[in-house]
Amino acid sequence: MPNKTAAPTPARLSAIDRYFKITERGSTVATEIRGGLVTFFAMAYIVVLNPLIIGTVPDGTGQFLGGGDGPNLGMIAACTALVAGVMTILMGVVANYPLALAAGLGLNAVVAFSIAGLPDVTWADAMGLVVIEGLIILLLVLTGFREAVFRAVPVELKTAIGVGIGLFITLIGLTNAGFVSGEGSTILSLGNLGSWPIVVFVVGLVLAIVLWVRKVKGALLIAILAATVLAVILENTLHIGARSEDNPTGFNSAPTFTGVVDVPDFGLLGHFSLLGSFENIGVVTVILLVFSLLLADFFDTMGTMVAVGAEARLLDAEGNPPKSKQILIIDSLAAAAGGMGSVSSNTAYVESTSGVGEGARTGLASVVTGVAFLLATFLSPLVALVPYEAAAPALVFVGFLMMTQVAGIDWKKLDIAIPAFLTIALMPFTYSISDGIGAGFIAYVVVRLAQGKAREIHPLMWFSALMFVVYFTLGPIRAALGV
Repeated sequence: MPNKTAAPTPARLSAIDRYFKITERGSTVATEIRGGLVTFFAMAYIVVLNPLIIGTVPDGTGQFLGGGDGPNLGMIAACTALVAGVMTILMGVVANYPLALAAGLGLNAVVAFSIAGLPDVTWADAMGLVVIEGLIILLLVLTGFREAVFRAVPVELKTAIGVGIGLFITLIGLTNAGFVSGEGSTILSLGNLGSWPIVVFVVGLVLAIVLWVRKVKGALLIAILAATVLAVILENTLHIGARSEDNPTGFNSAPTFTGVVDVPDFGLLGHFSLLGSFENIGVVTVILLVFSLLLADFFDTMGTMVAVGAEARLLDAEGNPPKSKQILIIDSLAAAAGGMGSVSSNTAYVESTSGVGEGARTGLASVVTGVAFLLATFLSPLVALVPYEAAAPALVFVGFLMMTQVAGIDWKKLDIAIPAFLTIALMPFTYSISDGIGAGFIAYVVVRLAQGKAREIHPLMWFSALMFVVYFTLGPIRAALGV
């Protein structure tokens, strides 16, 4: 009698399964689709948030992104979704990794407030600097330098990066939902727990926990969709509205139904100037601005791809993901593509861990996420229906899953424990992945020196620590140079 439980042979596997190695990695097509959708819903907020950050700030000449004297939010949203969709699909097809990309939060604020806002600088100039930064990172990848730096990092420090990111995205989820607020007498405090949006968040989180404990497939996706339905019902019956100074108990992003389909406007594509900034603000200022963007992009993705790989159990014994060079190439291209699309540098999103937490293990999940972003260029009204409060439970719960990796750190080894602690602590406390990684790298070198083990420090760790010292002192350096 034939064995009915035998695993499918390569010949019996579908072309999609063989290409993405779905069965080989212990997943299924349905699981990848579900994971890809969870990742999309967890990061779909960027389609709404990126326009609010870069679209509401005039440049140094008084013009808004897209031209005119007022914001062009619809155009920015369409291009944000388009670039994110194309680059995420490329990540899935080329690198076969469950990692999604979109306009980077933090980076877009730097572009808007620290670059485009400089006197005489235009939005085209600012986006040109983003393109330059992306091309430099691509060159560093193609020469093998970026991957070499990544491989030089001790495996337990890579684990700490994953744990730190877990706490970081937990804080993102809690603050996006309003469950934690920085408006009290302390640095952070509980938000208004009596508000309806908090109820939506709590219901979503409790449902995610219960479904996960019960081992229900699609637990996080079900929780997001259920919380969204509850939010829509509450908004349409109680008219809660969006959070503001006059409405502090409103939704962070109120679910408002304005239709299903909207024709996208991609008019921003190609509106960048590679050399305009050199003429307007000078070579020295350009170098410093590009360097600050470069360093943030350089290490952010390293941390994120480690966190995703650790959660998906795709890392090798040295803590490296498969096809790491391809991952870094696509990420570098995404940075340049974000500038070319006038939507700021695109980078790997830590919210990808939410899809991995749902079971995603291959690039097919990224393809699904990317297709969802492309559809979002037409279906932006439906994307706007998912409020932060409905997506945040997935981030918080995945933070728990990533926190479990802390057991892989030997806390008795001071040369690892101290850098690991600083990495984990500073990511959420500074609200920056790069700052946490930088503190950990510098501490690693300092502790090794104190132990008299300078010869055991990899040359690239020396270099990285030095670069972070420069990164942390960029402010005083710019002030000293008068730029």
